[in-house]
Amino acid sequence: MTPSPFDTSGIEVGADGIRRYTGLHRNLVAMLHDTVQRHPDRTAVVELGGPRATYAQLWDRARRVAGGLRARGVRPGDRVAVRLPNGLDWVLAFWGSHLAGAVVVPLNTRLAEAEVEFVLADSGAALVIGGELPDGDPVDLPDAAHSDLAALFYTSGTTGRPKGAMTTHENFLTTAESVIRCRELPRDAAEPLATLISVPLFHVTGCNSQMVTQARIGGTSVIMPRFEPAAFLRAIAEHRIDLVTSVPTIYELVLRHPDFAQTDVESVRTLSYGGAPMAPELVHRLLAAFPNARLGNGFGLSETSALATFLPHEYAEAHADSVGFAAPVNDLRIDRPSERGVGELLIRGPNVVAGYWGDPARTAETFVDGWLHTGDMATLTDGMVRIVDRAKDMINRGGENVYSVEVENALCAHPDVVEVAVVGVPDPVMGEKVGAVVLPRTGVSKADLIPDLIAYARTQLADFKVPQFIRVLDDPLPRNAGGKVLKAPLRQSEEWTPVPR
Repeated sequence: MTPSPFDTSGIEVGADGIRRYTGLHRNLVAMLHDTVQRHPDRTAVVELGGPRATYAQLWDRARRVAGGLRARGVRPGDRVAVRLPNGLDWVLAFWGSHLAGAVVVPLNTRLAEAEVEFVLADSGAALVIGGELPDGDPVDLPDAAHSDLAALFYTSGTTGRPKGAMTTHENFLTTAESVIRCRELPRDAAEPLATLISVPLFHVTGCNSQMVTQARIGGTSVIMPRFEPAAFLRAIAEHRIDLVTSVPTIYELVLRHPDFAQTDVESVRTLSYGGAPMAPELVHRLLAAFPNARLGNGFGLSETSALATFLPHEYAEAHADSVGFAAPVNDLRIDRPSERGVGELLIRGPNVVAGYWGDPARTAETFVDGWLHTGDMATLTDGMVRIVDRAKDMINRGGENVYSVEVENALCAHPDVVEVAVVGVPDPVMGEKVGAVVLPRTGVSKADLIPDLIAYARTQLADFKVPQFIRVLDDPLPRNAGGKVLKAPLRQSEEWTPVPR
């Protein structure tokens, strides 16, 4: 076994063969409370262009949110959906829900109403926080255990239906500890480390890897309500940002921005990327652009509560095509490798979620004997993972996962569509954009179909899932002998009609 480049002290192997960190807090609330006691006057959250809060203020206000939830009938174990934009209120809703003993359901603010309604019905949410925060008398601390459910992060699936990843308190706490070790962060720095959160808090990267980890180490979360390159650069300089984590698309846009050359980025000591394939050329540019920063490539899924592998700075340039080594408590395996060593990446560890909410069939398919079947094809050589192909039929649009089946199901419901296939169209900035290949009903005008189909799609799908390219066919989709659609030749086509946005 290749030695881990990370700190592996204080790890025990359980009877199930899973390695776990010792000394973790009992639950998320206990972790936050410990930080509040140590650093009550430190700034916990800064919302760019908005309010801020110290840890003492965050704690007091979150307890009142919890009291408001209890007054509205929320009880321990109930699901509370958070439908708020990035900002201080989102953080207060998250911690307030946990203080009430509830299970947080972060809602993607870009979902269409039909998608939101599905998530709310599927999760059985007792309440939605979507405007003014609940307020009431402060509540006592709940006593959740490691195995208790803490959140449901809904992720689209290849069957076209979102599924709720059942994230436990141990999943959250393990991720924070892994981030600390992989990024070599001080647990109790004399001055708080500031991280810039430019990705959505409803995703595991922004919530688990950044916001929760900052709460663990007593750092400051500087939150962007929405990403804008100039604001990103101003925030780095004005707030002396130490830690930056984002997706390749954002880094590409920032480096291209005319303000970058005049921006002071010397405070940035750690710069991580992930969520989408990273071009080696962009890694080289980041190394030059942020000379004081240690770079790192993180890989994970909603099902691993974010981080599962990490490529540290020492390997960033020579192995830019790798997503790195297993996090200290993760085991990796390649299932049924080919002669070239390519097979499905399997992951085991205490950060792997408990399954899919209310979906025992898909849980049984994906979580087998303690191993998560990621659906990603990869190689594992000298301890380093290389993803050679993404999960089947998934399109990675600037860090947002779009599953083709989900879009196909929506488009096929249009009365003028006979059949449709959705594939990724290469894009130099976004990585991929969504393209749809459509066979229309006989007699339907191609010119009329495209705007009508896109207008329909916008009523059924989040904006980032709506196709940005359309190709209308005269003949049926190509299929193999078994009737399966052959997407390879469709991806290679250059006959795409851009859709006006």
